[in-house]
Amino acid sequence: MSRSNSRARLSFTPFSASSHNRAGFTLLEVMIALAIIAISLTSLFGSQSRSLSLAAEAKFNTTAAFLAQEKLAEYEAGLATWVSDEGDFGDAFPGFAWRSEVQDADLGNVGDFGNLEPPLQRVDLTISWQEGQFSSTVSYFGREKEQQ
Repeated sequence: MSRSNSRARLSFTPFSASSHNRAGFTLLEVMIALAIIAISLTSLFGSQSRSLSLAAEAKFNTTAAFLAQEKLAEYEAGLATWVSDEGDFGDAFPGFAWRSEVQDADLGNVGDFGNLEPPLQRVDLTISWQEGQFSSTVSYFGREKEQQ
């Protein structure tokens, strides 16, 4: 007589990657993804930082040109004395300062310009911002207005 086994037959299939759906990432894949993100963020933050420094430099160059023009106009109009001096631009332009160095212009080799009365003056005007982090120097030649 044959005996029938009432127990359920258990079948064992060995684990294989092809028959099993993977639900996650391997450690190597995660590390590569993090390395790519780190490189991308580093270059992004570097370009952002460079952009901000270029914007600050552009602001200085634009403002310094106008402030130098304003200060030199004071010399032309006779409102500023033709002596070396320094100062700032007040609350209107915080952080901006100026320094002027006035001296007789050396034009002895250029025809009769060395014999002008009053003599030709050279003004070296330096505009600086953020305690000298940015600076620009302009040279101007002019004569002090005669007093009437």
